[in-house]
Amino acid sequence: MLKFLIDENMPRSTAEALKEIGYESLDVSDYKLSGESDEKIFKFAQNEKAVIITADRGFGNILRFPLGKHYGIIISNFPNEMSTAEMNSHLVRQIQSLSEDQISGSLVVIDSKKVRTRKT
Repeated sequence: MLKFLIDENMPRSTAEALKEIGYESLDVSDYKLSGESDEKIFKFAQNEKAVIITADRGFGNILRFPLGKHYGIIISNFPNEMSTAEMNSHLVRQIQSLSEDQISGSLVVIDSKKVRTRKT
């Protein structure tokens, strides 16, 4: 089963929403990684064998974070007007619709209208 690392720019409730449906979910704040570089967060995620969930589009840079060289990166791209509960619900639903193979090593962008996956 997939394990997730929730970046600091995501609501802390995202980790709880994933835990409620059976996923292991870590929050960077619990590991004193708030404010750390993307590279340090990426390295921690790789050591934990975790998929990163972030709103930071910098993680979409495939030169810095090459496809197939990580456990997966999910970029959450929702409007600011969307409530946290609605965003979490949509995000969880979309994650559940993807297979582990679709996420592993991939860059996945989830927004309110669609899911885009880029894989090697």
